[in-house]
Amino acid sequence: MTILTLLTKTYNKGHIKQIETSLQTTFEDLDAQVKVLGNSVNRWVKVEITGEDEGVAKSYITKQIGICPNSIDEVLAGAELKGYIQKIDTSETLTVDIGILEPKIVYAHIPLATLQVQLLGGKETSLKKIAELFALSADLPVSIKVNDTHVGKNVIEAEFSATQIKMFKNWQDSLLDRLVILGATDEEVNLTLERTRLNRDVISTEALGLFEQVLTCKLGTDATGLIPRIGRYMRNARFLVFNPKKLGLQLLINDEPNRT
Repeated sequence: MTILTLLTKTYNKGHIKQIETSLQTTFEDLDAQVKVLGNSVNRWVKVEITGEDEGVAKSYITKQIGICPNSIDEVLAGAELKGYIQKIDTSETLTVDIGILEPKIVYAHIPLATLQVQLLGGKETSLKKIAELFALSADLPVSIKVNDTHVGKNVIEAEFSATQIKMFKNWQDSLLDRLVILGATDEEVNLTLERTRLNRDVISTEALGLFEQVLTCKLGTDATGLIPRIGRYMRNARFLVFNPKKLGLQLLINDEPNRT
């Protein structure tokens, strides 16, 4: 028997059922039985695998969905891990949940100073403002790089990974608005776009996670303006907007005092 914490969080009971059905269908020709144990702490999904082919099933899940580390002892400095933003707190630290639940929950912490260097070239900007500019919010999937671990103190120091920074840079350079949708599958999003005929305003949809999608808007389409129309059919979803023009303007303002 193998028990894994999947690298995905769910937003409702329907999502749990979707995961279980999908995995059972995937392994129906194998001697591998997969059972979702339900949401553990912080809405992570645990699955139990049994059968002669459980090793094959584990390898597939690890590659296609991803699994979380079991404890802080498995986390090494320099490792690139995926997780979900847990909170953006008043202590000016971005907290990322990477799924460590035993023997106690351990989060990764990205200091404000690190975010300022990585995202704004060292410009002094509040965490609240950075979150607004880069569409950072609780439940957003992100990729981090581990800088250091303090096992005894159950603390992980981190920064955004090169992969995450590259994604933000590509978003910024494209000059296209993006609408991030939290709590919906790609199928739900595509059906809603067809139903509202908004697929004419969207270049592409990209999955950040099983239940987190990002829409790239066509040039001239305002992501904020899509929310009321999409929101009518996705009332349980949450929406974040990445506006590259607004970000560019902020960077220009930040550079202004340094000009001669």
